[in-house]
Amino acid sequence: MLKNTLLSAVLLLTASVVQAEVPVYGFEVVNTYPHRTDAFTQGLEFNGGYLYEGTGRNGRSSLSRIDWEQGAVLQSIRLPSRYFGEGISIVGERIFQLTWQSNIVFVYDLNTFETITSHYHPTEGWGLAWDGTHLILSDGTAELQFIEPETFQVVRKVPVTLEGTPVNYLNELEYINGEVWANVWQTDEIVRIDPATGHVTALLDLQGLSAQTQTGGPDAVLNGIAWLAQEGSTDGRLFVTGKLWGNLFEITLQPRE
Repeated sequence: MLKNTLLSAVLLLTASVVQAEVPVYGFEVVNTYPHRTDAFTQGLEFNGGYLYEGTGRNGRSSLSRIDWEQGAVLQSIRLPSRYFGEGISIVGERIFQLTWQSNIVFVYDLNTFETITSHYHPTEGWGLAWDGTHLILSDGTAELQFIEPETFQVVRKVPVTLEGTPVNYLNELEYINGEVWANVWQTDEIVRIDPATGHVTALLDLQGLSAQTQTGGPDAVLNGIAWLAQEGSTDGRLFVTGKLWGNLFEITLQPRE
C-alpha cells in the first residue's frame, strides 16, 4: 500500500510539473567522492571545510565530521540505541540533530560533539536546515516548520505545493541562496521551494544517479543535499548522496527544454 501511495504521489507530482511548466533540471556528475555504504544518510551539511553527516536506524544512528574528499570519518558519536537519528543543521557553534519518532532534538557542541541540551518536538523529525534566522524542519508531510533555535518553538508553518497540489514526503533539507531544497522520499527528485510561499519553483530529476554507485542494501534511496558555498558569493558547489550509497556526487544542473 505504501509503495502504491508513493508511486501515485510521484506520478501526480510529475504530471503537475508538466502542466505547470515548472522548470525541470537534469544533472551532470562533476566529481565523485567516497561515501560509506553503511551510512544511512539523514542529514548532510558543510561547515568549516568539513562535511557533517547525521545517520539513522536504531542502534546505528550517528553524527560524524568527515574529510569529504577522502571519505574518512574524523570524529563521530553514536546515539543511544532507542533513537533513530534524522536531519541535522549547524547554527553557530551548535549542531542540531532530529530523531524520527522519539520527539527529541539533540543539541551538540560543534567542536566536541558533547550534548549541550535537548528539546521536545511534537511531530516526527525528518529534515533540518538553517536560513540564518530560523531552523526549517520537515516531518514527512507537505509542510515546513520554521523554528526559533533557542527554544525550538515553531514560529510559522508553510504548506508546500505545486500549482496547488501538496508535495508530501519532504525529507532531507538544504537552504541554498534563499530557497529550501528538499529530497522527496523514495523518489529521484529534489524540489526547490520558495520559503515565503511554499511554492515549488523548480524540480531536479536525478534519475539514473543511483546506478552510478554501489549500495549497501534495498533501502539505498536518494537522500542528502549539501551546498559548499563560495565565501562572499552566491556561487558554490552542489553535492548529493543517498542512504547506504558508496559515493558522494558533486553535480551541476542541466536545464531541460
